[in-house]
This record gives sequence, C-alpha cells and structure tokens, in this order.
Amino acid sequence: MTAPLLEVRDLVKRYATGGLARGPRAVVHAVNGVSFDLAAGETLGLVGESGSGKSTVGRTILRLTPATAGAVRFDGVDVFAAGAAELRGLRRRMQLVFQDPYSSLNPRMTAGAAVAEGLEIHRLLPRQEIPARVAGLFEEVGLEPAHTARYPHELSGGQRQRVGIARALAVGPAFLVCDEPVSALDVSVQAQVLNLLGELQRRRRLAFLFIAHDLAVVRQLAHRVAVMYFGRIVELGTTEQVVHRPLHPYTAALLSAVPEPDPASRRRRIVLSGEPPRPTAPPPGCPFASRCFHPKKDERCRTELPALRGLGDALVACHHAETGPLTPDP
Repeated sequence: MTAPLLEVRDLVKRYATGGLARGPRAVVHAVNGVSFDLAAGETLGLVGESGSGKSTVGRTILRLTPATAGAVRFDGVDVFAAGAAELRGLRRRMQLVFQDPYSSLNPRMTAGAAVAEGLEIHRLLPRQEIPARVAGLFEEVGLEPAHTARYPHELSGGQRQRVGIARALAVGPAFLVCDEPVSALDVSVQAQVLNLLGELQRRRRLAFLFIAHDLAVVRQLAHRVAVMYFGRIVELGTTEQVVHRPLHPYTAALLSAVPEPDPASRRRRIVLSGEPPRPTAPPPGCPFASRCFHPKKDERCRTELPALRGLGDALVACHHAETGPLTPDP
C-alpha cells in the first residue's frame, strides 16, 4: 500500500483568552484531536459551520499557526519538528489558497509581481526567465498574459482568485489547502473556479484539503468528506457515502440545508434547536448532544464523549450511529 502524502494525527489547537482587566484567562478549544490521511491526487473536503475549527486545522497543518499537540507528517517529514531550512523546502510543496481573493493580494503589487514573488524568493529560475514563466501560469489558470500588468483593484473577484491560485502553483506544490476559495465569489464564477481546480488536480496530481461550509460545493470536487463540529471530526467517508447515507445527525442537518434545485422537491429541512456548547467549556459528553434530534439520544450522550469509530467503510463519532440519523417529527 502506498504511504499517504499527508498524515495528521491527534491535532490539537487551543487559544488562551482574557486575562488582566478582562478577568481570568480562559482556554478556547479550537481543534480537539483531529486525525486523517490524504493521498497524492486526492481531495478531502473539510466541512462544518463557522467556528467548527476547519480553517484552524488547515493553518496548523501548514505551521502558520503553532499546534498545541499532535503530529503532522508530509511525504514522510515531520512538519512540526522541521528546522528553518527544512521548513523552507516544505513551504514550496505545501501552499495555501485564501478565502478572500482581494485581501490576500498586495494592492501595491501587480498581479504578475505577486505570482513572481515565490519564484524569486526560492530562486527557482534565472531572473530573465521569470516573466515567461509567470505568463505561462496565467494562461494555465485561464487569464491573459496582459493581466500580469494589472493591480488587484483592476481585476474581478474571479480573476483575483485565479491569480491567487497561480501564485500557489508557481513554486510547484504537491498539496494545497484551499480555505473556502469560492465562498466570496458569485455562483457562476464559483463553478468556473471549481472546474479549474479539478483540471489542475488532474494535470498536476495535486492533493487538496478543501475547506468549506457548503456541502453542495464540496461534493463537486472531493473524493472524501470529513465533517467537523466543535473542533472534532464527527464523520469521515467517501463523498457518495456522506452525501447519500449520512451516519451522524449533524451531517444530516448540514445536508438538509443545501439548496434544492428542484422546486417540486419535498425534502424536509432539519432545524436544530438548543444551543452549541461554549468553546471555553466543552461538555463531558457528545458536543452535539444539546442540539441532537436522534430518537435514541440518552444520558450516555450527555456524559460520555463518543470516539470516532469505524462503521462499514466510514468513520463516525455517535453512540447510536447504527440506527442512522432520522429527521425530527414534522
């Protein structure tokens, strides 16, 4: 069996808040024991509502945010133990596509200069060859070479995101963290950018960690989907399994919120009641228990944290997953 390109084990990230005049310090539990593998050429969709810890996972893997605990190995290299020189090499192979294509670009730099910057920093080409390489990257992402002379404010949102993708590709990565890369774009442009990412993946055999809150977007690109809630993965399986045979009630609720293109559809919307737990005070049991609609929910759900366990070909963190999540009574 081929070793995975990326291995994430028991990743934990906590933030200290408060202190001094704002009262005693509290700890925000942003990521709590996240583990998964990612193969070369594969896309893992990481989905969940805002505040679930998705972006923190991506930034911690890249070592843009220091981890509290856990381990990440990329192509056999311990990312968290890498020294400055080794980390510089890893930076070339692990890149990030940001959510906001405008704020991620320097307004004082032309689009071409932004893409050329990585080539110059890593000294990948002689200086006189960089303009031709940048023009080639622009064509690869669907932009005209003339766009290299434009500033970010002169480009549309979709064009700016294509520049961001070209910048990430410039240094020859094997792995991209795509942090909600289409959420700030119009729907028609979203489809174009998703198609572009899919084509780039096939051509370059890239691995993607695709972070989003919209399952409708993720299922177009992802081979597998991991659903996060309150800093934990609560379900992980193939896209087909997660979308059509969800095992966790939270996954079923997310799916029910996906817009249905058929106006005659009578799919029931799951409206969650209750309040999510506070990030500074995680409950002893399942963090979803206060909002769960599963008919078999019991005291064990409130007192015992469910482990992420295998069920068929999927992983799920629910004490009663065998019976399947049912929609609430009308």
